Amino acid sequence: MRKERIDRREFMKVVSGSVAVMSALPEPLLSLGGNRRSVRQAASEQRTEETPKTPPKIKFAVIGLNHYHIYSQVGAVLRGGGELVSVYAKEPDLADAFLKRFPQARLARGEKEVLEDGAIQLVLSAAIPDERAPLGVRVMQHGKDYMADKPGITTLEQLAEVRRVQAQTHRIYSIMYSERMENRATVKAGELVKAGAIGRVVQTIGLGPHRMNPKERPAWFFDRKRYGGILCDIGSHEADQFLYFTGSTRAEVVAAQVGNVHNQQYPSFEDFGDVLLRGDSGTGYIRMDWFTPDGLATWGDGRLTILGTDGFIEVRKNIDIAGKTGESHLFLVDQKQTQYIDCSNQPLPYGEQLVSDVVNRTETAMPQEHCFLATELVLKAQKQAQTLRFKA
Repeated sequence: MRKERIDRREFMKVVSGSVAVMSALPEPLLSLGGNRRSVRQAASEQRTEETPKTPPKIKFAVIGLNHYHIYSQVGAVLRGGGELVSVYAKEPDLADAFLKRFPQARLARGEKEVLEDGAIQLVLSAAIPDERAPLGVRVMQHGKDYMADKPGITTLEQLAEVRRVQAQTHRIYSIMYSERMENRATVKAGELVKAGAIGRVVQTIGLGPHRMNPKERPAWFFDRKRYGGILCDIGSHEADQFLYFTGSTRAEVVAAQVGNVHNQQYPSFEDFGDVLLRGDSGTGYIRMDWFTPDGLATWGDGRLTILGTDGFIEVRKNIDIAGKTGESHLFLVDQKQTQYIDCSNQPLPYGEQLVSDVVNRTETAMPQEHCFLATELVLKAQKQAQTLRFKA
């Protein structure tokens, strides 16, 4: 019998520790796309507030609600000890939906009101991708730290400006790579690798398939100038994981290719891409696509394989095809055995670490240079990628 589909948005709620997954979705109620309908529905489906375990340590605000990832971003900071103060979005319907989910937030009259509020220490954003870096620059110039949804930067020119302002202001510019930071099995894989469970890491293989749902996408989703290209966008998750698991602090793009092989009605869109990376502590292969078929019970069979000198780990992030139900599956193979590890109770530390970094001026959630290098790799890959042209 065909498994009923688990939507990506519902998956994100589970991995962020908010609520349980709705168990019966014969068709996807929501799509990955960040359009107004999707974001509004994401807000209305879950009203339970994420509550910090301790009294609030910082005050934060939100500017830009164009992708539903903002809800897991806010959830992470709330759990980590943040107090949500205010929100601003240019789109009234997105703001209304957000306030229904987080009624404690005050609706700001404009971006300036948020940036000039001296009580706010951190600003979150899931604006349209090409608007995130310029906003982050303004946030840092106003003496605040910043956390963007991925991709947090869409051009090498933006990256240069962000690096310049960050070095000048010493503020935090963090990008929330949810496939690592908000997936319990990937977090557990990090613990195992650091403990030496598979020896020295030699290579990572990151696969990032997605379901397209074109009818439910906003116009910017199809415009490479707005979303940065497939390598910049969903490839940034895999570049982050490559650096994290190999421990590389220097890396280069060996080869990259992109293509629009099945969606020529959207001439500025890319539906396939892959990259080969070489770092000073390991290698990496990344593949991304928008070809997830409707027969799969989730938005994409995302996988991460970490090859070590004494074993390997495979993370099946969203589904174990014909295997265990649910998501966040981890398989560990070492010199003694093959085992499945239940990650359902694995803590998600990113939000708490980021709040601590804001308070203590540390880099525990994500070293600043790691954030920039992961971005630099995919931007360079995007720029030098060869374009695939198959026979008709």
